[in-house]
Amino acid sequence: MRKTVVIDVVGLSANLIGEHTPFLKEYVSKKAVTPIKPVLPALTTSSQSCYVTGKWPAEHGIVGNGWYDREDAEVKFWKQSNHLVRAEKIWEAARKTDPSFTCSKMFWWYNMYAAVDYSVTPRPQYHADGVKAPDCYAYPASLRDELQQELGQFPLFNFWGPNANIKSSQWIADASVSVDRKYNATLTLIYLPHLDYCLQKFGPDLPKISKELSEIDQLLKELIGYFESTGAKIILLSEYGINPVSRPVHINRILRENGWIKVRNERWYELLDAGASDAFAVADHQVAHVYVRNSADLPGVKALLSKVPGVARVLDREEQKDYHIDHERAGDLVLVADPDSWFTYYYWTDDAKAPDYAKLVDIHRKPGYDPVEMFMDPHNPLIKLRAGYKLLRKKLGFRYLMDVIPFDANLVKGSHGSAFVPKMYYPICITDQQPDKPELEAVDVYQVIWKHLMG
Repeated sequence: MRKTVVIDVVGLSANLIGEHTPFLKEYVSKKAVTPIKPVLPALTTSSQSCYVTGKWPAEHGIVGNGWYDREDAEVKFWKQSNHLVRAEKIWEAARKTDPSFTCSKMFWWYNMYAAVDYSVTPRPQYHADGVKAPDCYAYPASLRDELQQELGQFPLFNFWGPNANIKSSQWIADASVSVDRKYNATLTLIYLPHLDYCLQKFGPDLPKISKELSEIDQLLKELIGYFESTGAKIILLSEYGINPVSRPVHINRILRENGWIKVRNERWYELLDAGASDAFAVADHQVAHVYVRNSADLPGVKALLSKVPGVARVLDREEQKDYHIDHERAGDLVLVADPDSWFTYYYWTDDAKAPDYAKLVDIHRKPGYDPVEMFMDPHNPLIKLRAGYKLLRKKLGFRYLMDVIPFDANLVKGSHGSAFVPKMYYPICITDQQPDKPELEAVDVYQVIWKHLMG
């Protein structure tokens, strides 16, 4: 098999390649650049699962970055076990063809317990006193210690949150090179999240994100230069592009106002009681899965949500089949936002009763995705002093809550998830070889990788 490297540049679309990315502009001028029609939902975990299995969400089961577990009656987000992907992966198929095949999986999602030879992924330490310490998970386990001794501690707080920046992508790139030098895997999968941050904050506003574009351009120049020197064939791609948004849609508040949602009162705040609710939404960027407890209520819920401004489609089980998302994990209804809209997870109607995790970077407890976690509250002039005080408490060993995240969903200017966005915001696939189609489906990426491996 031929040595192949797949570099996933999150959020990259053709409209971003230009004066602020001189290396990429020159690089793609000599390559085949093919748009990828976004899968529904056009999200990290769903897209990546399509790429590595060649199957749709209806088959592999990854209907979003999170979903409602009907047995546990809990919303679960950003789980990491590879067992959740219910289809054969490309590294498993490749090993059947060539027993000497090896794979390095660097920060692609569903990383833990994947049947690969080398892998690294974010994995904080959660201490009994509530402290979240930066760390990563690796296989083999010794790889974690080797990389952090060589490169320093994985910069978790630069991977997501208000301090997200190029440091995390740089660490991942450096770790990928280090693993390749040691093990020379046949297939290497690399995830670079850097553009995701600025694009969701500012949208595809090139002057505002010029610094970040330049940073990822320089990083790609170094990374591609290294792997080209090894003789590897390189596939550069993205999972989705990010389109501008201006309207947050608070779908759970609408359901609550109409009596469908139940909450539980604890201390001063309200918690969403998913198991007791007649209907609630798991919001995930521009897609929301709505779970309805009693099928008799489905027509009423669908009629209500179909009238909500910003909602482009309300797909019932039968309609979900047309978009390959009809899986048991999917909502009874799947909502898709208009291109300029996105869905919040907010369910409270009084900010004074918001849950304690709402002002934290807390991706596992929130019953939906929260891009506002990338901001510190801009309405509080003392917010940086507050954050500094909290950090000091942490360093001194005291308990603390880094409660600096605002409730202002209007801050978010870019989103993704819908499959029905202008083509300028489609993800792209950049290769040496022109694919068989002028436009790829997400499941076609599997064959693009396979053909590179097979030479």
